[in-house]
Amino acid sequence: MTEPELLVTVASHVATLTINRPAKRNALSWALVTEIRQALAEAKANRDVRVVVLTGAGEKAFCTGADLAGMADGASYADLHDARGELARLFAELYALGKPTIARVRGYCLAGGFGLALACDLVVAADDAQFGTPEIDVGLWPHLITVPLTRSMPPKVALELMMTGRRVDATEALRVGFVNQVVPMEGPGGLDDAVATLAATLAAKSPVALKLGRDSFYGAWDLGAEDALRYLHPLLTVTASTEDAAEGIAAFQEKRTPRWAADN
Repeated sequence: MTEPELLVTVASHVATLTINRPAKRNALSWALVTEIRQALAEAKANRDVRVVVLTGAGEKAFCTGADLAGMADGASYADLHDARGELARLFAELYALGKPTIARVRGYCLAGGFGLALACDLVVAADDAQFGTPEIDVGLWPHLITVPLTRSMPPKVALELMMTGRRVDATEALRVGFVNQVVPMEGPGGLDDAVATLAATLAAKSPVALKLGRDSFYGAWDLGAEDALRYLHPLLTVTASTEDAAEGIAAFQEKRTPRWAADN
C-alpha cells in the first residue's frame, strides 16, 4: 500500500503533522495542501490538542514548495487558479488556528515550504537548514508567501531574498529573526529535544489565555497604533475575566502550579 502523504500523531496535547514525501523533498501537491488544511481543522476542534508541530519526513527537507512537475496536470486555467488559492487558505487557517504552531525545520525549506514554516508562530531549525525563494530562477515570483515573509523579517530583506533567490543558512536566519532557535540536528539538545521542550512548555500554559492572546496578536498586527489599542483594550478585560485568570492569580498567591480549566 502507498504510504499516506501526511502523517498525523497526537501525544501529550501535541499534534504533529508530518509531510511524508521524502523522495520529492516533501514538495506540496494540491491534494496534500488540502489534506494539511483538513488536519489543522481537526486539530483545532480537538480539545486534547493544545499545540501543533509541522515538519517534513526524512533528513533532506522540511518542504521545498510546490511540486512543479505535477501541479498543472489535467487542470483548466480556472481550476488551477483556484487550486493555487489553497496555499493562501492554509496560511490564513494557520493564523486563525487558536493554538500555538511550531515549524520543525531541517534541510531545505524553500519557496512555498519557506512560507509554510513562517506562517507558523515559531520556527525551530536544525543547523543544516537552508531557506530560500528560488521561484525567480524559473521565471516565477513567490506572491503568496510575501505575507508570511514580510511578517517574519524586515520587508527589504524579504524583497532581496525574493529578487535574488539566494539561500540563507540557519545562522543568518537566526540573526535576521525569522527563526527562533537553531540547534544541532541530533543528540541531546538536538532538534527533536528542542521542539519537544518548546511544545511541552506551550502545552502547559493556559489554553484560554493562549487562544485569546494569540488571536489578539494576529488581529492587531496590521492595525495602526490607536486602532490596535482600541481593539486590544476590551480583550484585556475578557481575558482577565476567565476562570484560568482567576486560577492563575490564586496559584501565584498560593505558590503552587495552576490547574487550568481544561485540565479538570
